[in-house]
Amino acid sequence: MRKINVKRLEIFLEFLIFGVAMGLVEDLVALKLATGEPITWRVVWIVTLVAIPFAAIGELVVDRMKIVPDDEHKKQKTKKRHK
Repeated sequence: MRKINVKRLEIFLEFLIFGVAMGLVEDLVALKLATGEPITWRVVWIVTLVAIPFAAIGELVVDRMKIVPDDEHKKQKTKKRHK
């Protein structure tokens, strides 16, 4: 089993929380502008449940693109250059 890199987990959670927050605001604004529906705690709860999977998927896509390379990847590149 692979050891979880704490820094990588921290970055994942930061992006996830930020993604949920941005998705929540975006969806609430769109809902209010498109339907005129009053924003209640029930609406916020439903919008949050919708935003979580999209934020998680978005973070996994960003993580796959290696925007923030892990330390091991850097070390391997450095070793290859010095050989």
